[in-house]
Amino acid sequence: MKRSQINSLIDDAKSFFRQMHFALPPWAFWGPEQWKGHGESEVVDHQLGWDLTDYGGGDFWKKGLILFTIRNGSLERAPAKPYAEKIMIVNEGQVCPMHYHWTKVEDIINRGGGNLTITLHGSEEDGSFSTAPLRVSVDGFEREVAPGGEVILTPGESITLVRGMYHAFTAQPDSGRVLVGEVSSVNDDHDDNRFFDPQARFPEIDEDTAPNHLLVGDYKNWI
Repeated sequence: MKRSQINSLIDDAKSFFRQMHFALPPWAFWGPEQWKGHGESEVVDHQLGWDLTDYGGGDFWKKGLILFTIRNGSLERAPAKPYAEKIMIVNEGQVCPMHYHWTKVEDIINRGGGNLTITLHGSEEDGSFSTAPLRVSVDGFEREVAPGGEVILTPGESITLVRGMYHAFTAQPDSGRVLVGEVSSVNDDHDDNRFFDPQARFPEIDEDTAPNHLLVGDYKNWI
């Protein structure tokens, strides 16, 4: 992805967050120079902040995701914080591809906008899809979903995704873009994503211009 496109996508995200009355922390708006001297912080150590990806496909609007990690803990460091929180934007026609987590348990929450369509599969030990139906909790009520079945979350609804449960999501056609929240156990996007079709989690960046805001992957090179 070109850095100029990343800058534009973050500007668009900031506008949508304002439209949805979702406030980000002050450091979300820092430029690279304002980060100088802040390398020793929970923000940097735990990879909080702006994150986006095209999953290596080169077409963000077809397969991609932009998100902001608000908080993220660590079980190894004191004080122990065993939870994480993200806010994401999912667009119509844009897919977050099929994956599961070995460690993380998460609630995905439709915070507003359109409807969120989530496609689900169970998994076998070898990573293949299970043929068994799934039992999932939607807003605290359990329901059965067939392999490859969909759950549609309207604004305010949420679903719990357990370890090993494959999931992919997109905005339901003609419903509008969706503000999506995630509340989970500690998040590790480097080592805890198992994609059904292997692909990159973080983008390759063409530095055609300077960053307006740092991504989580930029910290080590800029601070």
